[in-house]
Amino acid sequence: MTTRWHDNDIYGHVNNVVYYSFFDTAVNRFLIDRGVLDIHGGAEIGLVVETGCRYFQPLAFPDDVTAGIGVAHLGRSSVRYEIGLFRAGEDLPAAEGFFVHVYVDRQTRRPAPLSDGLRAALAAIQFR
Repeated sequence: MTTRWHDNDIYGHVNNVVYYSFFDTAVNRFLIDRGVLDIHGGAEIGLVVETGCRYFQPLAFPDDVTAGIGVAHLGRSSVRYEIGLFRAGEDLPAAEGFFVHVYVDRQTRRPAPLSDGLRAALAAIQFR
């Protein structure tokens, strides 16, 4: 991902809300690329119910950012993702965070068990 001109705030670094957008983008891109998330018509969707972030060094425009993701907890209908954001070429993260998706039926918005395909994709990146 790359930072954008308008991501910088008055203090000259990427504003905190942008980090959460990077987290969401990284996870959803992973799911879409593996064919387990249909954002337009899929029967199940993930709703974010909890988030957190720790910042270690600032990002700023025009940084390129790499996101690493893993699964810390895989439940019946919920997943806790852990994400690290790295400035291109750096080994230490600029930030690390998490968010929890509860998967729900698109129509009823009630929790729904993870589909077999989704569970398999997430299990492949689950921390052991």
